[in-house]
Amino acid sequence: MTTKNRPLIERLTGSGANSLNIARWLSKIRIKPEAVVACLASFLVSVAALLVSSRQNDNGLPLTSEFEAGKVAERDFIADYPVSYVDGAATRRALEDAVSKLPAVFIFDENETARVVRDWNAFAQISRRYFEVSPDAETFRTSVEEELGVTFQGSTLEALYHTEERDLVLKETDTILEEALKLGIFKTDADAALRYNSREGDLLHIVGTRTERERVQLDRVLTLDKMDAYIRREAAGSAINRTLNLLAVPLLEPFLRENVFFSSEDTALSLAQIRAEPVMRRIERGERVIRKGFIVSSEDIEKLSAFSGETRGDEALPFLGRLLTRILLAVFIVLWGGRRIAGRPLRLSEIYLLSGLCAFYFICVAVFQNLAPNLGMLPVSVLFPTAICVLVPSFLIRHRLALVLAVALPLGAFLSGAIDGSAFVFALASGIAASLVLHNAQKRIDLVKAGFQIALTQLAAMLALLLSNHAPLAAYPPGLFWGAFNGVASGMFVLGILPLLENLMNAATSFRLVELSDVNAPTLKRLFTVAPGTYSHSMMVANLAEAAVQEIGGNALLARVGAYYHDIGKMEQPDYFVENQGGYNKHDEISPRLSATILRSHVKIGVEKATALGLPREVIDIIAEHHGNSLIRWFYDAAVKREGAVNREDFCYPGNPPRTRESAVVMLADVTEAAARTLEKPSVSRLEKFITELIEGKFAGGQLSESDMTFRDLEQVKQTFVRVLAGYYHSRIEYPRGPETPAGTVFPTANGTAAVSAQGAVPPPNGDRHE
Repeated sequence: MTTKNRPLIERLTGSGANSLNIARWLSKIRIKPEAVVACLASFLVSVAALLVSSRQNDNGLPLTSEFEAGKVAERDFIADYPVSYVDGAATRRALEDAVSKLPAVFIFDENETARVVRDWNAFAQISRRYFEVSPDAETFRTSVEEELGVTFQGSTLEALYHTEERDLVLKETDTILEEALKLGIFKTDADAALRYNSREGDLLHIVGTRTERERVQLDRVLTLDKMDAYIRREAAGSAINRTLNLLAVPLLEPFLRENVFFSSEDTALSLAQIRAEPVMRRIERGERVIRKGFIVSSEDIEKLSAFSGETRGDEALPFLGRLLTRILLAVFIVLWGGRRIAGRPLRLSEIYLLSGLCAFYFICVAVFQNLAPNLGMLPVSVLFPTAICVLVPSFLIRHRLALVLAVALPLGAFLSGAIDGSAFVFALASGIAASLVLHNAQKRIDLVKAGFQIALTQLAAMLALLLSNHAPLAAYPPGLFWGAFNGVASGMFVLGILPLLENLMNAATSFRLVELSDVNAPTLKRLFTVAPGTYSHSMMVANLAEAAVQEIGGNALLARVGAYYHDIGKMEQPDYFVENQGGYNKHDEISPRLSATILRSHVKIGVEKATALGLPREVIDIIAEHHGNSLIRWFYDAAVKREGAVNREDFCYPGNPPRTRESAVVMLADVTEAAARTLEKPSVSRLEKFITELIEGKFAGGQLSESDMTFRDLEQVKQTFVRVLAGYYHSRIEYPRGPETPAGTVFPTANGTAAVSAQGAVPPPNGDRHE
C-alpha cells in the first residue's frame, strides 16, 4: 500500500491484532509501471547494442555464409578488431598427444592364474604317480597323456622318465612357473599399443580389498613369445641347469597362458581425467584473415567463426556487454519474478512445463544450428519453435509470463553464441508476437487466427532482415515463405497438443472455462433441479463477479465459472439454506451449533464434488475460499445466548481467506447478493452505503488480506456492484407490500451477518434468512 492509504487502513483496522494485516499489506510493495518500462527499455537498449556490435562483418552479412571452404575468396577480409579464439585443430592434436602419452592399464586375471597352476599341479601329481608304476618310458608317456588329455612335443616325457633327477626337475620347473605367473604373462592389445603409450603401462594387482598399481616398462614384460628365453635364463641358475634347460620349456609349453590383460574400463577412467588445455590463437587488428583470389581453407573458416562468435571492440567490451545484459535480465526477472510475473505462485505442474519448454527450445536450437542445411541469407531461427514455446505458457499460465519467456529464450540462445544477431531478432519478434496474440482468446479457432497473426509478424521481421542484409532477390521468396510457415505451423501444432496439456495440468484455460460456463452442464442442471434458489443466487453472483473482475483487470471468465460452482455443496442439503426454503425453516428445530455445522459443511462438500468433477484448481480454490474463515455470526450469537461461552472456531468456516482477486471478488459478490435481498426498495445511495459496509466488514475481518486487492480495486468492485444491483432492482416488478416492520429490526443474511431494516421494510417471506 502507498503512504496515502495508511490513514484509511488505520481507520478501518484500528490497532491490536489487525495491525499485522497492515504490516502484510505494506510489505507487498508494488513496482510502478514506469519503473518496469524503464527497466524493459534499458534491457532492450542493451540487447540492441549487443546486436549492433555483434557477429557480422562490415556488410552485415554472416561471415561463414559469405566464405566457403574449398572455394576462391572473392574479397579480402581484414580484421578491424582484435579477437582471441580456440584453435580447434591444435587443441585436438594436443589432446591426441596427451592420449598417446597415457599409460594403458593392465590387470591380473586371478582366475587364469589359478587355472594354469591347477593344470600344472595335476600334471606333476600324475607324473609322480606313474613314475612308480610304469614299467617303461613309453608306458609312462601314454598313461600321462591319456589321463591329462595333453600331448607333449617329441620325447619330452620319455626324457623326463629316464632322468634320475626327475623329481627335482618337476620341482624346479614349478618354481620357474610360479615366478613367471607372479611377474605376469601379458597379452598385448594392438589397438591399445597404437593409441596409448607404447613404452609404459600401469599394472593393477588386486590383493584382498586393496588395489596395487605398478608402472611397468612394456618392452620388459613377459609374453608368450618371451617365455622360452625366460625359462632358459631361470634354468641357468639351477644346480641341474643342463637337464632343466632341456626339459623345462617343453614341459611348460602346454600349460602356459597369459594371465595379464589390457583393461579398457580402467584405461577409460584414466582417459576421462585428461583435460587438454585449449590452444588459444589471437588475431590482431589489421591482420589479413582471407586473401582475395586464394582458396579458403578450413583453418580460415575457423578464424572467421571467431569473428562470428565475438562482439566487436576491445576484449573487455564483449565481457562487459554480456555481463550488463545478464544483470539487466536478472533485475527484470527479480522485479517481476515469481508471483509478480504470473500473478500467483506457480504450481508444480507449471514449473515442470516451463522447465520442459526451456529444455525443448535449447535442444532445438542446438539441433537445427548444427544439423540444418545451409540456409544462405535466412536466419536459422526460422526453424526454431519459438512461437510454440511462448504460446503454450501464454495460454496455460499467464500471457505476462509468456512475454518474459519470449525475451529470455532468444536472448539466452544469443548470449550463448548459438545464434547470430539476425536469428535473434527473428526469434524475438516471433516470441513477442506469440505472447500477445492470445490475450483475449475465447475459442479454439482463435489459435488458428493467432498462427496467422504470428505469421504476419514474422513476415515483417523476415523482410526487414533481408533488406538490412542486402539479400539478393532470389532469397526473398523462400525467406518469406518459411517465415510465414513457421507462424501458421506453430498455431496448428499448439491447437493439436493443447487439449492434452489442459487435461494433464487441469489448467483453467479460457477454452476450458468457456466449456464449464455452459449452464446446461449436468452439474448446473442438477443444481437448478434440487436447489433452484441456490441456482438463482449463483447466477446473480456470477453476473456481479464477472462485471467487477472485468473492471479491475482480472480473469472475468474464471470469476463467472467460480461463481457458478461456488455453492454446489448445497445440493446435499438444500432445504437448510434460506434461498431454497418456502415458509418453513428447518433451523428452527435444531440447535445453533448443529445449524452452523451444516452451513460450514457445504464448503467442504463443494470442494469434494469439484475435485471429483475434475474442475481446475483455480475454480476449486474459489469454492474453498468464498467464505474464507469468517464467522457465522447469527448462529454464533444464538449459541452464546443459549450455552454461554462457546468456542468461536466451531462457528467459523473452514477455508482460507481468498488468495486471488477473482476469489476475493466472488466472496464479496456472494455476501453482497445474499444481503441485498433483505433490502426493500433499494436506492442507489442505500445500495452504495450497504455494500460499502459489507466490504469494510470483510476487510476488517482479515478476509481480504491475502488477495492482493488494492483500495482502488475495492472501490471499482463496489461501484460495479452498485451499478449492476441498481439496474437489477430497478427493473423488478413491485409487488404489494406486506405489513411493515419497525425500523431497526435485525434480519440474518445468507452469510451469517446481520442487516438492519429501514422504516417500512418487509421481512423475508420465511421470516428468517439463514444460508
